[in-house]
Amino acid sequence: MRLSRYFLPVLKETPAEAQIVSHRLMLRAGMIRQEAAGIYAWLPLGLRVLNKVEQIVREEMDRAGAVELLMPTLQLADLWRESGRYDAYGPEMLRILDRHERELLYGPTNEEMVTDIFRASVRSYKDLPKNLYHVQWKFRDEQRPRFGVMRGREFLMKDAYSFDIDEASARRSYNRMFVAYLNLFARMGLKAVPMRADTGPIGGDLSHEFIILADTGESQVFCHKDLVEMGAPGPDVDWDGDLQPLVDRRTALYAATEEMHDQARFEAEAPEDKRLSARGIEVGHIFYFGEKYSKPMKATVAGPDGTERPVHGGSYGVGVSRLLGAIIEASHDEGGIIWPDSVAPFGVGIISLKPGDAAVDAVCDQAYRALSAAGKEPLYDDTNERAGGKFATADLIGLPWQLVVGPKGVADGVVELKRRATGERQTLPLEAALKAVGA
Repeated sequence: MRLSRYFLPVLKETPAEAQIVSHRLMLRAGMIRQEAAGIYAWLPLGLRVLNKVEQIVREEMDRAGAVELLMPTLQLADLWRESGRYDAYGPEMLRILDRHERELLYGPTNEEMVTDIFRASVRSYKDLPKNLYHVQWKFRDEQRPRFGVMRGREFLMKDAYSFDIDEASARRSYNRMFVAYLNLFARMGLKAVPMRADTGPIGGDLSHEFIILADTGESQVFCHKDLVEMGAPGPDVDWDGDLQPLVDRRTALYAATEEMHDQARFEAEAPEDKRLSARGIEVGHIFYFGEKYSKPMKATVAGPDGTERPVHGGSYGVGVSRLLGAIIEASHDEGGIIWPDSVAPFGVGIISLKPGDAAVDAVCDQAYRALSAAGKEPLYDDTNERAGGKFATADLIGLPWQLVVGPKGVADGVVELKRRATGERQTLPLEAALKAVGA
């Protein structure tokens, strides 16, 4: 993509309403634009990152055996009355009447709808387990939307729902999602710590939030320091095997959100030098809720003995749009965003210091073709902006690599290559620079 043809409305000044780093940088980098309180338009650069994050989430869900579908954003109020949640959910739910006076709602979550889909089609325990997920825009009418995409009213979410014959098999489904979450966050360069959490309006008796540590986190969290550095299980997991040891290793050490924190237990279970108290950002939340929805909604299957029984359920959410803010909070400097390679909107920024110079243009074009052919998604700054402005923009939008091409370097047969994360600069022949970035 040539920057002269792209839509990248960067801002030089920080908008007054932006209170935290991620909000400031997303606005300044031309990723989002506020349309109303807590509601944002996703501009081209932001959408590219959003799509990258969504794809990682999708790949890890598929790897763990979940099956994708897509449910509508508007739901019938009657479904929520079946479960008993319609009146209990509170003012965060946006309630709507259509022209026929039917009561609808803009879905904040989909337990009722997916249970309705399940009960219409699955009759026997032989068809279990099932895990259905989708990636969909949600709406929760937050009283005080703030912090940009970190606490907006409209947000993109991956929500998955498991169905099992009994508690033991439901907990195996829970463990698959637990492990999948560790992997998907690690692929985005995040160190996510699973913590015991309150089940809230979803219900149930088993719940973990996945928290990344950041000074701007919404709540206080408490954990054993070793959990922060504990690596993800990785792609070679036996999803049909016993995942309990992987879960036990991470739940044996103390970790709890503020609502679930027990100071006496924390002090008893974690040595003083291993106690970590910090602010945290929730990026995922998983629940096992048993028969909470299947009983009132009569979602039953025939068991091995032929008796109808309610299925056991769980739900598993990842804040896809929220993750962009979380990644920026965890990875930035005074110059701007530092994207991990896996979610960067473009892999390499090509910066021409003299557009229109035949020799410089030739080298830039050569680099652009090679990087494109290698799948590195280059962004070629061919604008007439001054060099300082180009460098500032490149740092602000945070591309992993910057390839700088100028008349003097071209005359000497070299280009400059900068690694955004470290600031390291190298002067190399073009072929060597391309090889360094994997082209």
